[in-house]
Amino acid sequence: MTTSTLSESRRQPSYAKLAIILGTLSAFGPLSIDMYLPALPTIAEDFGTQTAVVQQTLAVFFIGLAVGQAFYGPIADRVGRRAPLLFGCGLYMLACIGCALAPSIQSLILLRFAQALGACAGIVISRSIVRDLFDQQESARMYSFLMLIMGLAPITAPLIGGQLLLFFGWRAIFVTLSGFGLLCLLLVAFILPETLPFERRTRAGLGAALRAYGEILANRSYMGYAIAGGLASSAMFAYISGSPFVFIELNGVAPERFGLLFGTNAVGLIAAAQFNRWLLTRYQGIQILRTALAFTALTGLLLLGVTATGLGGFPAMLVVLFFCIASTGLVGPNATAAAMAPYPKSAGSAAALLGAIQFVLGAVAGALVGALHNETALPMAGVIALCAVGSYTVLHLLALRPVPQEAAS
Repeated sequence: MTTSTLSESRRQPSYAKLAIILGTLSAFGPLSIDMYLPALPTIAEDFGTQTAVVQQTLAVFFIGLAVGQAFYGPIADRVGRRAPLLFGCGLYMLACIGCALAPSIQSLILLRFAQALGACAGIVISRSIVRDLFDQQESARMYSFLMLIMGLAPITAPLIGGQLLLFFGWRAIFVTLSGFGLLCLLLVAFILPETLPFERRTRAGLGAALRAYGEILANRSYMGYAIAGGLASSAMFAYISGSPFVFIELNGVAPERFGLLFGTNAVGLIAAAQFNRWLLTRYQGIQILRTALAFTALTGLLLLGVTATGLGGFPAMLVVLFFCIASTGLVGPNATAAAMAPYPKSAGSAAALLGAIQFVLGAVAGALVGALHNETALPMAGVIALCAVGSYTVLHLLALRPVPQEAAS
């Protein structure tokens, strides 16, 4: 933390305490997605519906994250950080309680959308707070900590969810998540101070925010990197949507053991992201991105082939799936950096739009897995392959095609 920042406010929590608070807020998304994955087949049975219908609760959550990100950034820049955070944490907590009491699958789908709108606050504003308080070097250290939390959550959440399902039923998962929302609300209310002074808040209205989004959307290079990265992430979202059925119902994995397999792929993703840091000391990010996306496309097609032919059975599918999902840890950071590079003055809008594109594509991929459900693993494998090949294609058709130099925004 810079000396000037420390002198501005003696109420700032210590570095370690701040890291824990922001890391907790950044975990809203993965906890909300991954903790209830082992329960999807059980929820379908409880409501007397098909797994494909229950998978819509994932799709609407992705949509809610996309919509919320587009709004929270400009609002937090205008009114400060604490008020939107308190609202989001409160909305999240209430939506979780509603999910635990949901009388039908239709109400659960609607409440999952509301839950996502609340979760957005922690995901978006935690990054803004880091920018408020730290210089470039210290920001990088703090962002690394937040990314570590984001990576650990997919490992621990399914394990916790599986045990809650085993001993207390699926509704206990949402009760636990409501407790997490309450914890975040208390942390923001009593420990986390306002980090955006009044004089630094923007006076721009909705029209200015929309114009900024329009200018970014018109940049072909930005859209190429954003869509390529979003499609690579969508391959992972397709895996998230389809894996409960493929692992638990189709291949007999116990729900409480589902988290072990799911966590293994999360470990691969974290390892690839750390390997990317080493590669960046020797190669350009664009070079890494091109090679990584070629590998993702190749493993996506191989996954489809193994699934369609049954060659090697379930173990072969797990091995190929591991490398396919892990490779996205090389894609995301480099695609994001390339897309954001031309926008030093409108980084907030560019980051919000990037997140919105990612979760819209993820929602489409998750919904497609559910719509194509045919009691086999082919829908999951097919959508993963489609996203992986599409990501590689978009990169070369949009992002890497020569374009006139565009002014930085």
